[in-house]
Amino acid sequence: MTILMPYQALAVDQTDVRYVHGPDSTRQPGVPVGKTVEFTWANSAVYPGTSRKVWIHVPAQYDTSEPASLVVFQDGAWYLDPDGEVRGAIVLDNLINRGDIPVTIGVFVDPGVFGSDNLGNRKNRNFEYDAFDDRYVTFLLDEIIPKVAARYSISEDPDRWIICGGSSGGNCAVTAAWLRPDKFRRVICCLASFAQIPGGNPYPALLHREDRKPLRIFMQVGHRDLGWSDPEMNWLAENLRTAAALAETGYDFRIVLGDGGHNANHGGVVLPDALRWLWRPTNA
Repeated sequence: MTILMPYQALAVDQTDVRYVHGPDSTRQPGVPVGKTVEFTWANSAVYPGTSRKVWIHVPAQYDTSEPASLVVFQDGAWYLDPDGEVRGAIVLDNLINRGDIPVTIGVFVDPGVFGSDNLGNRKNRNFEYDAFDDRYVTFLLDEIIPKVAARYSISEDPDRWIICGGSSGGNCAVTAAWLRPDKFRRVICCLASFAQIPGGNPYPALLHREDRKPLRIFMQVGHRDLGWSDPEMNWLAENLRTAAALAETGYDFRIVLGDGGHNANHGGVVLPDALRWLWRPTNA
């Protein structure tokens, strides 16, 4: 089937490009609004001494007798904010209502902080997100997701688990799925900070060296991302190198390249399309 795309002029000046959100990213009349519940997690064994907020968004269509799919968002408050760039709960409500994606519970997890609140305390974000190890995915699987599963019925099928993040949260999402494909097999990574993984970006080499994993990966990349014209610490180049390795090794992946810089605008705008693409039939 041929899909006709409307003409859209390319921006000539790329210094300040902003993408406009589509209807899936705004509240629509008649669409049932899911329920969002919040809890604080301050008893981590993986990251002792940290505390963080977590939000669970349960769609109106959730039925206790039918296990729901799962999507986990890093930087939870940013991705949940209904007036922000991503608007994750609004997108889930709209797509579920239309039947574009299955009934899916969203879990929005903030990075940890050291201190009693999130104001001026030392953040643990880069330590958690940029590390190339299994600590963060273990934290999700052993500490956060069990709390969600204790209250709601979650599918155990890894093909129904998505992990999503941007910047350092983007490479964190890839690492979580790479190390635990038995749990997460769907990934959204926006403007991933592969460039600042300690020791360097491991993925171009790993993808060629290791057997292909059963992953489906959606990447959003910005042409004016950090260091885009620099010889080192170049976010654009490292994302493109990772995407090239995914292509060369036969992964089910898609890359969307925008003109924006290192912000959540374009990734938020394409989130509805990313979710639809991840949930498409295997042979499509």
